[in-house]
Order: sequence, then structure tokens, then C-alpha cells
Amino acid sequence: MDRNENKIVGRLAEILALSYGYPHYTARQIRIAASLHDIGKQKIPPEIVGKPGKLTADEFEIMKKHTIIGAELLGGMEGSLGKMAREICLNHHEWHNGGGYWGRRLDDLPDFVQFVAISDVFTALLSERVYKQPWPPHEATAYIQKQAGTQFSPELVEVFLWLVQHDKRVSALFR
Repeated sequence: MDRNENKIVGRLAEILALSYGYPHYTARQIRIAASLHDIGKQKIPPEIVGKPGKLTADEFEIMKKHTIIGAELLGGMEGSLGKMAREICLNHHEWHNGGGYWGRRLDDLPDFVQFVAISDVFTALLSERVYKQPWPPHEATAYIQKQAGTQFSPELVEVFLWLVQHDKRVSALFR
């Protein structure tokens, strides 16, 4: 994921936080912390991060560690922003039903982790990768909707899809 995509994930998470009634200051902290969610990938071998095909089981286990590595890299970040950034790094691949990387349920984690999780997936779907072409927006939104109750909470999906369809700040991110 390039820097611009990390900024988009952060901005989407910020917009979600604002729509959930978070104060501007906290939503801004979420944006900053969210933009660091994949920092641990810097320490994953480039032949795994940039592999054009499906990862092997061993490669996937190595890739999963970017979450732990990211949280460790941000260990020196102090205050609420540092704590938030570490929590996001560690848990942004968790699922609503506990089926993510480490088996934690998103509902047991702070809202801001859920905001980043859905923002990260949506941005990834709309982005080109060495192993895939960008999805059309209608397919990405259909995927998010299909994951309600599994990967994401149904309430979060409902709010997110409303924002994607009606909030000009969101559509502007993908032009």
C-alpha cells in the first residue's frame, strides 16, 4: 500500500468517527493513527509484500506479523495517539466474528479499530495491486455489504455504505 492509500484509509476512518459523533480532535487523532496501520510492512521481505500471486501458508504467516511489528515500531509513541496507533496496527485485520488474523472480535476492540478495518478493506479493493486490478466501486460496495455480520458489524456497514453513497468527502477520495 502506498502513502496515498494510507492517507485515504486515515481520512475514511476520520469521516466514520465524525459520523459516529466523535469530537473533531479525536477524529483527527484516528486519522493520524490510521495512516500508520501498515507501517509494519516495512519489515516484511519485499518479495512477500510485493508478490504478484497468492501467498503460500508460510508467507501468509510472515505477512500477518506486520501487525505485531507495526505495534512494536510505534512502541515509543507516547500518549493517547501512540496507544491508538498501536491498537490499530495490531488489530486492523480482525473481524466482527473473530475470524481475522488473531481471532479477536472487532466488537471487543475500540470503535476506531473497526473504522480502520472497513476503511482499509474498501481502499484495498479499489486500489491496484501487483496481484489484482482495482475493483469497480459497485463491486467493492457489494463486497462490504456482503461482509456485514461476518467481517464487519452490520451497523458499521450500514453507516459506511451510506457515507460512500452520499458523502462528497468520501467520493472525493477516490477520484
